[in-house]
Amino acid sequence: MTIQRQKILLELHYLPCIQYMSKLVHYPEICIEKQENYQKGSFRNRCVIAYPNGPLTLSIPLKKGKNEQLPITKTAIANDQAWQKKHWAAIRSAYGKSPFFEHYADDLAALFKTKFDFLFDWNLALLEEIIALLQLPTKITPTVSYQISAPQDCLDFRKKITPKSYKSEPDTCFKAVRYPQVFEEKTGFSPNLSVLYLLFCRGPEAALILENCFIPN
Repeated sequence: MTIQRQKILLELHYLPCIQYMSKLVHYPEICIEKQENYQKGSFRNRCVIAYPNGPLTLSIPLKKGKNEQLPITKTAIANDQAWQKKHWAAIRSAYGKSPFFEHYADDLAALFKTKFDFLFDWNLALLEEIIALLQLPTKITPTVSYQISAPQDCLDFRKKITPKSYKSEPDTCFKAVRYPQVFEEKTGFSPNLSVLYLLFCRGPEAALILENCFIPN
């Protein structure tokens, strides 16, 4: 008997990319991995945005220590650095002239003025805000235990979306869909940056483009 999967399992990323967000359009419930340890070199504390000279990586500074061995919920942000102010300034500089920037900017700017002690809490607040801006009917359920294999009713996308493609497991459910971009004439089309680029460029059409990026198995 074929099992109908109604949920997906994902790690929690910082301002997720289009590949990540395209999953949320097709599944009503997303299970967020809350029981893992922090992993260095991932999208957990970094995102990539468009910039006039090419993609720009924004990284959240973490408190010094062995973060690699810490539970993700106890991974602390280094708030002694003015990283939120710098990140929002970079986002505004990059996308301030986008067609829908002013429509969404205030809600996001308010979050960038709010301090969060832990990485997981910050990423979750941002994800919930983006889901609301995209008007997706997504339900988020944090995991209560770590499982090497996902439950049978859940499609596992962990380890499929990473900054370095050679470290990623194949993701046959994603295809890039073109849409007009602010810097496309100068830097070419960027297919899989943070979903902010899509949101600010296309506004209400963003959810439809995300839907077209998903390939059902």
